[in-house]
Amino acid sequence: MSSLPILNSPPKAKDRVFDRKGHIPTEYFKDLLFDLEAKGELIVHRIADDNFIEVDTKYGRKKKIPIQHTWHHKSCGQCGHIPGYSTSIFWLHRQLGYEYYDPKDQTSCTAWNYYASSASNSAAQAAIAIRNFAQAYEDGYFPLIHCGTSYGHYKETRNEILHHQKLRDQVRRILDKLGKPLVFPEEIVHYSEWIHVMRDQIKAKQKVDFSKLTVTVHPACHYHKLVVEDAIYDRDLYDGQRTAVVSSLVKSVGANLADYSTWHDCCGFGFRHILVSRDFSRSFATIRKIERMKEEADPDVLITHDTGCVTTLDKSQFATQAHDRKVGIPVLSDAQFAALAMGAHPYKVCQLHWHGVDNKPLMEKMGVDHKKAWAEFEVQVERIKSGEIEFMSWEDAE
Repeated sequence: MSSLPILNSPPKAKDRVFDRKGHIPTEYFKDLLFDLEAKGELIVHRIADDNFIEVDTKYGRKKKIPIQHTWHHKSCGQCGHIPGYSTSIFWLHRQLGYEYYDPKDQTSCTAWNYYASSASNSAAQAAIAIRNFAQAYEDGYFPLIHCGTSYGHYKETRNEILHHQKLRDQVRRILDKLGKPLVFPEEIVHYSEWIHVMRDQIKAKQKVDFSKLTVTVHPACHYHKLVVEDAIYDRDLYDGQRTAVVSSLVKSVGANLADYSTWHDCCGFGFRHILVSRDFSRSFATIRKIERMKEEADPDVLITHDTGCVTTLDKSQFATQAHDRKVGIPVLSDAQFAALAMGAHPYKVCQLHWHGVDNKPLMEKMGVDHKKAWAEFEVQVERIKSGEIEFMSWEDAE
């Protein structure tokens, strides 16, 4: 944990890391962010100086990852399609003893609207982002973004806000009507970055042996390709040539990290593709990604870290199975994978029954008794059906 004081102004050019040609590859957003705060244009929501771990980003700059006191910006796709994704993130915080806040007044980022249909505008998109950030600021917790789409979209929004006075004025007028300040966090942090810095603590609490598992990783495009300089890299992993998140967790919990040739390709989701050309998305996900993994690495499971990636890579496989294609790889998020390693219930916490690919052989290889686990889950379902309980509590999930 860093004990360094929070800087009121960012490091200047002489303190920054340069690329191999001696050039700064991109401008440093914090130069602009803190300058605008000094001019009274916005408020910077800082991470407390005793509550972060520093990591290296793509070009060697430092990024602060908050440890606790986090405001969880949930994902509409996770809550609707992969509920075990979100519950695993919360379960990890509880098991590791870190305080968090699950807000009831968060809105969707509406990036689906922006990326898929182009039926919005910059002021509307930025106002939605900053309304959420303002709510986190007023609640006194630092935002932790669950969705890779929201994460990437908010970084693009940050770039627009920092560079365009007209947009800031438009957004400020909207926020004034809501009674909210124009706030931007000093870092935009994805939950998988939190898991990355927590990987040693996850390992320390590991209860399930993963040494027999072969794992492939899909790095989400909206994490490492969109505003590339903000993603985490580590020289000890792929010599710093691929983003460190997810892969670092796989190695930490003792699974065998396997490579494959199309690791850099999109999962097939592509936003507009999944809406208007779903057959293309399913074909790309299965033939370009899943089949390549099957042929080249034959993994027991694929781990990724974005709502759209888990959904597309998992749910698309039923279509190609109908054509006898060589698929059938279970797909999990890194949060679910970490929770399972720590002994989380596969159905009550990780909710693996929501997934499309049969994951029972995976659980058997993990040494998890899925029949016993399913019977325990059904007990809770019957309690809800009978009206004994309204929903399953954290105590019921243990």
